[in-house]
Amino acid sequence: MRKGVHRRAARLALALACVAIASGAMASQAPAKRLYWGAWIGSQLTGTEPPYDMRAVSRFEHIVGKKVSLLEWSIPFADCSHSPCSYFGFPQTEMSKVRHHGAIPFLSWGSSGLGFNPPAIQPPFQLRDVTRGHFDGYIRGFARAAKRWGHPFFLRFNWETNGDWFPWGIHTNGNRPRQFVPAWRHVRRIFRRVGARNATWVWCPYVDPQHKDSLRALYPGGRYVDWTCLDGYNWAHSAANPHPWQSFGQLFRSSYRRVLKFAPHKPMVLGEVASSDFGGNKARWIRRMLRQVPRRYHRVRGLVYFDVNDRGTHWPLETSRRVIRAFRHGIARHAYAPGRFRHIRARPIRPPGHR
Repeated sequence: MRKGVHRRAARLALALACVAIASGAMASQAPAKRLYWGAWIGSQLTGTEPPYDMRAVSRFEHIVGKKVSLLEWSIPFADCSHSPCSYFGFPQTEMSKVRHHGAIPFLSWGSSGLGFNPPAIQPPFQLRDVTRGHFDGYIRGFARAAKRWGHPFFLRFNWETNGDWFPWGIHTNGNRPRQFVPAWRHVRRIFRRVGARNATWVWCPYVDPQHKDSLRALYPGGRYVDWTCLDGYNWAHSAANPHPWQSFGQLFRSSYRRVLKFAPHKPMVLGEVASSDFGGNKARWIRRMLRQVPRRYHRVRGLVYFDVNDRGTHWPLETSRRVIRAFRHGIARHAYAPGRFRHIRARPIRPPGHR
């Protein structure tokens, strides 16, 4: 009798194991969720970067064989190369160009001014100045203009704050880590008060594989963030920033998992990503990235490649035909949604295919 019980128990365990294996196989074969994709395109293609010259977007799309669904560019608060500073208004014309093209505008907006040397040291643009209301009139006018334009767009405010290369960084310009969240919330509240709900707010630190900063402490909270984000570059022993060659996983995996711990239900976008070709195979790096993101990074629902000449780092895809082929092949996957979002209306913007 006891032997029969053991046999039945063994058969049951074997059956459960088979079910688990089959379930795992089905999960690994499940179709990847779709994601937006696009680029931040420099001036190397036509002499002027988009969206100011949309021919550059068409040229880029011809190179990679697919229409972008995101187009990113940046503007600061002001131009302070002369006195007094002149402030940049909401870029309605450029927004309309991008939307007409079929892509979603992805605007990186920084609390800073042009004309400072060094660029990261800007005493009039410290985080505490934002929180204390020094720019409220300007921000309010910007938000009202965004509301009048009326269409959805991504707004990536004060990105990469855990670095020291922007004046809003927590390690420069007299800023402190505890000052970032109040500044972010202050600006977001102004947009809410004027009713500019067409902005989808993107919180975007730089990847931190060594856990140097508490990303959680820099997170403004779920009520203030619509999408999370990560930026990361494989600098690869470039003259501008000598780092060891790093795979996409080495750069992003750790920070991705950390963000998911405190914002597990937010969609994520890779706001800037690129690889140099110093000391490694750039084409292979790109090929693996575009294969891994839909399969292994399930919360990532958007990706922006940084196709800009920056201090000789060779970020652009046009550095070689092998690199172009690798990107063209990877982005052709069904997971990467083409630019057919001229009539998108969701506020905040939802991932592609979301109902």
